[in-house]
Amino acid sequence: MNIDLDVQYAVNEDDGEPPSPGLIRNWVEAALQGRRDEAELTVRIVAPDEIRRLNRDYRHQDKPTNVLSFPFDPPDGIDLPLLGDVVICAAVVAREAHEQGKSEQAHWAHMVVHGVLHLLGHDHIEEGEAELMEARELEILQGLGIANPYADTEPQQAAD
Repeated sequence: MNIDLDVQYAVNEDDGEPPSPGLIRNWVEAALQGRRDEAELTVRIVAPDEIRRLNRDYRHQDKPTNVLSFPFDPPDGIDLPLLGDVVICAAVVAREAHEQGKSEQAHWAHMVVHGVLHLLGHDHIEEGEAELMEARELEILQGLGIANPYADTEPQQAAD
């Protein structure tokens, strides 16, 4: 697999401790395994103000979020390995991991995998697409030894 990965850090000291480029590469490779032989992408780790601006400008939601993906849409007839950009907010990931009782590293892995799957064309707007995307996330995360991140959010069955 040939991956050209650019990892950029644009965070403050109080935004949390983002993972190393090596860890990010491992998670990107896991997300791409069997899906792409060649890829170019950027993973940018940012502070809340930057992701809030991006979320406002591109999704019309004026608040920080955990991850945004910006897939590259090539013109007709152009075949490039360029996938696009994944932008992750370190402070939001740290806060969510704490609130959800998850390790930060596991939540980071999930956000990277989630963002890369968006670059590959997966989405979770419609229920069928969401189920497919979640199944792929779980398969990839399981391969990384990471527990189901949705386990606590799934509906509980009533006790008999």
